Amino acid sequence: MNDHFSKVKEYLTELEYQIVEENEEDGLIVVESEGNGITNLVLGLADPLLIVEQFIVELKNPQPAIYQQLLQKSRDIIHGAFVLDESGSKLIFRNTHELENLDLNELEATLNSLALLLGEYSSEIIKLSKN
Repeated sequence: MNDHFSKVKEYLTELEYQIVEENEEDGLIVVESEGNGITNLVLGLADPLLIVEQFIVELKNPQPAIYQQLLQKSRDIIHGAFVLDESGSKLIFRNTHELENLDLNELEATLNSLALLLGEYSSEIIKLSKN
């Protein structure tokens, strides 16, 4: 896994993401990019996969209409999708990649997709956090 871990770190550095925490033994990297509105983005290396997850918001009072809205918005997300945690109340952006074939462009596309989502959907996300 060391080669994959090093490769992912190298890509993140090249993309100018700040690594705020890393644990090679557990295969975890936490990054941020203030300019993209991304904080505490978790990248988990679980060979053969790279799992990219960003906590978005806690849904205070989830209703079927909110879930429908999230599923519809998920269709518009270019790379990745909205998912819920096991409790059904934490909204997360998630994407996965095959580590074996991962390249810089693929990881960059996921990160750009998240940044675009946060920028375009921010007012709706704020509303979700208040309901």
